[in-house]
Amino acid sequence: MFSRAINKSFVKKSAQQVRNLSIHEYRSAALLKSYGIGAPRGEAARTPEEAYQAAKDLNTNEMVIKAQALTGGRGKGHFDNGLQSGVRLIETAEEAKDLASKMLNHKLITKQTGAAGKIVTAVYVVERKYALQEAYLSIVMDRKNQSTMVIASSEGGMDIEGVAKKNPDAIKKFPVEIDVGISDKLATEIASGLHFTADAVPKAAKTIQTLYKIFKEKDATQIEINPLSETKEHDVMCMDAKFNFDDNAAYRQKEVFSWRDTTQEDPDEVTASKYGLNFIKLNGNIGCLVNGAGLAMATMDVVKLYGGEPANFLDVGGAATPETIEKAFELILTEKKVSAIFVNIFGGIVRCDYVADGLIQATKNLGLKIPVVVRLQGTNFAIAKKMIEESGLKLYLEEDLDKAAEKAVELGKN
Repeated sequence: MFSRAINKSFVKKSAQQVRNLSIHEYRSAALLKSYGIGAPRGEAARTPEEAYQAAKDLNTNEMVIKAQALTGGRGKGHFDNGLQSGVRLIETAEEAKDLASKMLNHKLITKQTGAAGKIVTAVYVVERKYALQEAYLSIVMDRKNQSTMVIASSEGGMDIEGVAKKNPDAIKKFPVEIDVGISDKLATEIASGLHFTADAVPKAAKTIQTLYKIFKEKDATQIEINPLSETKEHDVMCMDAKFNFDDNAAYRQKEVFSWRDTTQEDPDEVTASKYGLNFIKLNGNIGCLVNGAGLAMATMDVVKLYGGEPANFLDVGGAATPETIEKAFELILTEKKVSAIFVNIFGGIVRCDYVADGLIQATKNLGLKIPVVVRLQGTNFAIAKKMIEESGLKLYLEEDLDKAAEKAVELGKN
């Protein structure tokens, strides 16, 4: 799925500074059902015994067991214990129990996760449904036009990126005005292009409208259904679903955000979020501590310009305190490759003297051995400069951005 393909390069991350909550498939299915949208019967299980009971409850010999990990390509993945595929057909409750024991608490490795894999915290045992036609449908934010967009294709149930490459004409885009929504006419137009039978088109149109309702009411940033299927009974079902939700709406979407599974996230990034820090690990040697996403991106650009590689994206925001500055340093130092730290703060909302205090405390408390280059501009800069100069610590103060970046890269080589 598009949204599960996460590129760790800082260029890609620049487009993701608005973080989005992603939820497991079984949570997505429950949400769909709560709005009356068709989805296969199924139960989530966190132990082999629960998987056994879930299969018994379905009372059928045609089932699928799916590893629950926030990554695409689960079916083509493999586990750290050698088990192949995170999506398996099963016929009995005994099979469900056996496979669950091999999936749960093991890492599923896919093309998207890389060698690190994702821990499987649950399995989803569902009834197997047969499809006459499989389509693809997603609703996404169209930031360019400050609106929303429906993306649809009659070629679903497969790698949609592959479809885009081989047959781009098979993917259709439909702009949707946020305040207007999806009209009956537009819903029917979209549904008619999915190659469903005449009996299923009205049901598909209704499903599309309801999906858009969820999108608005739950503050989603993306809903992706792959496949959206017409069954042999001419019902329309969401066989797999991927939801993303805007973190800025967490305060009014408490139930949705209670579904967050932090085991699927980098532990250090989870810790950072608790302190109001936006932290993303990269692969370089120059640790970066900056306030503001735009300045952070510019800082990483100038580090690369002078031959360095950023070790992280770290935005301390506008509410930085000495305590959060120290925590930021701790996070940067979790990467063993870091050989220098570049601090670039524009003091507006956050005061330079607060930053200086945090830098001094962190350097002393953490016993920093690597060089720290500091560039401060803005509120209380003179006070901050005096504090740093009188600290007696190896904090290299530079007022010019280029000189500061060049200095950080140079010291990071030694």
